[in-house]
Amino acid sequence: MEHQLPFFSRLVSLKGRLRDPEWRRYGMLLFAGKLLGIALLAVVFLLTNPDLFGNRTFAADPVMKANDIINPLNTMWVLVSAFLVFGMQVGFTMLEAGFCRSRETVNVLMECIVDTCLCGLLFWAWGFAFMFSHGNGFIGLNWFFLNGAPATYEGSGVAFLAFWLFQFAFADTCSTITSGAMIGRTGFVGDLLYSFAVSGFIYPIIGHWAWGPDGFLVTMGSAGNFLPWVGLSFHDFAGSTVVHTIGGVVALTGAIVLGPRLGRKFKRDGGGPMIPHDLTIAASGALLLWFGWYGFNPGSTLSAMDYEGIGRVAANTTLAACAAGLTAMFTGWWMNKNWDISFTINGFLAGLVGITCPCYWVDSLGSVAIGGIAGILVVGAIEVLEHLRIDDPIGAVPVHGVCGIWGTLSLGFFACGRFGATGPFAPDHSAPLKGLLYGGGTQVLVSQLIGSLIVTVATFVAGMAVMYAVNAMGLLRVEAEGEQRGLDLFEHGISAYPEYVITSMPRAASLVVPPNADISRGTAQGD
Repeated sequence: MEHQLPFFSRLVSLKGRLRDPEWRRYGMLLFAGKLLGIALLAVVFLLTNPDLFGNRTFAADPVMKANDIINPLNTMWVLVSAFLVFGMQVGFTMLEAGFCRSRETVNVLMECIVDTCLCGLLFWAWGFAFMFSHGNGFIGLNWFFLNGAPATYEGSGVAFLAFWLFQFAFADTCSTITSGAMIGRTGFVGDLLYSFAVSGFIYPIIGHWAWGPDGFLVTMGSAGNFLPWVGLSFHDFAGSTVVHTIGGVVALTGAIVLGPRLGRKFKRDGGGPMIPHDLTIAASGALLLWFGWYGFNPGSTLSAMDYEGIGRVAANTTLAACAAGLTAMFTGWWMNKNWDISFTINGFLAGLVGITCPCYWVDSLGSVAIGGIAGILVVGAIEVLEHLRIDDPIGAVPVHGVCGIWGTLSLGFFACGRFGATGPFAPDHSAPLKGLLYGGGTQVLVSQLIGSLIVTVATFVAGMAVMYAVNAMGLLRVEAEGEQRGLDLFEHGISAYPEYVITSMPRAASLVVPPNADISRGTAQGD
C-alpha cells in the first residue's frame, strides 16, 4: 500500500511547490481545466433539462396553458433591452437640451421627464390595452389597467409585465420625439395636453393597426381581411413606422400649428438656424441614443434564443448608422462647404431610424445602402423645412418622420430573401421576405407603401386635430413675453445655468470680466 503523507505535511509540500513558477503555471492550468469541465457539465445539464427554459410542462399539471409558460431567458433578454430603450430618454433629453437655447433648457428637462411619467401611467391604464390586446382591426379592447392579463404575452414566452415595460419604453420614445420640434415656444400646460393625446390615444391606437395581435395591417393580404389582393401583411420589425413616423409626423403638425420661434429668420429671408447652446451635450446625447438602439432593435426579437438574429440586427444597426453619419457629413460639406456637426449627428440618427424597420430582413450591404441614403435624405429634408419656413430646432421631422418613412419603404427594396420571422426558441425562415433589388418583385414594396401611407396620413390628421384643439384653448404657445424672457424663468422660475447669467443687478458690478471677452456674442448664444 502506497504511503500517504499526513494532511499538514501535504500543506507544507504544496507551499514549497507554489514558490516554483513552473509548478504555479501547471497548477493554474489544472485548476482552469477543472473549472472548464464543471462549466461544460452545467451546460449539458441545462440542455438536457429544457424545463429550465420554460419550454416543457409536466403531465401532472393538466391546467397549464401555452400562455402560462414563462421563458426565463427570453424574459431577461427583454428586460435588459427595455432598460436600454428607457436609457434612450437620457439621450433624447441631452440632445434636445443641447440643440435648444440656454434660456429654455429647464423647460426641455421638465418636458422630457414629465412626458415619461405621464406616458407610464397612461400606458398602464389604457394605452397598452388599446395597442396590444385583442379587440378588432382598429383597437384593442382588453387588459385595461393590466387586469385579466395572462402570465406571458401571446406565444412569446416573455413574462407579461416584462413585455409591458419594453413597450412602455417605446411609447415614451414616440412622445419625446414629438416635443423636439416644438421646443422654445410651447407652453408647459399645452405640452401636457398634446402628450396626453399622443401617449394615450394616437400612438397606441394607430400602433395597434401595425403591431396589435389583430390589427388590420397585421392581417392585411390574407383571405377575408384588409386588401387580400396584396397577398402580404405590413412589416415593421422595430418601429420605423410605429414609433418614428408617428412621432415625426405629430412633431410636424406641432411645428406647423405653433409657427416659428420669435426672431427665427430663415435662409430664404437672409437668416439661418438659431445657434444651439451646447453641442457637446447634444453630441453626447446622440451617442447615448445610438447605444440605446441596441435594445431598441435587437430587443425586438423578444427572444434570446434567436441569437443569430440578434447578432445580425445589431450589426445592421451599426452599419446603417455609420454609413448615414458619413453621407450626411459629406452632403453638408457639398452644400455649405462646412464639416457640420449637427448634420453629422442627425445623419447617424437618421440611419438608426431608417434601419429600424428592415433590420431583421436585410444583409450588411443592404444596411449600408439604407443608412447611406438616409444620411442624404435627412440633410435634404432639413433644407426643405428651412425653405418652407417650418421651425424644427432639433430636426425631429427629417430624422424621425422622413427617414422613418424611408426605412419602412426600404424593406421593399433591400429584403434579401433569406430571413422570415424570429421565434421564442428558434427563427422560422420558411417564408422569407425578398425585396425588389433581390429579385423578389414589388409585393413587399407595395405592402410597405400601403401601410406607411395609411399610418402617415392618419397620424397627420389626428395630430393636426389635437394641435389645433390645444391651440384654440390658448394653451399651445406661450405668450410672447414668456418666449422673449425665456421659458426657464417664465414657466419654471429657474435658469439651468445661473452662474453664467450676467444681469443688470448690482451684484453684476462685482464680476470680473476679461477686457477682451466677447460678452455680446456669449449673451446671444444664451438667448
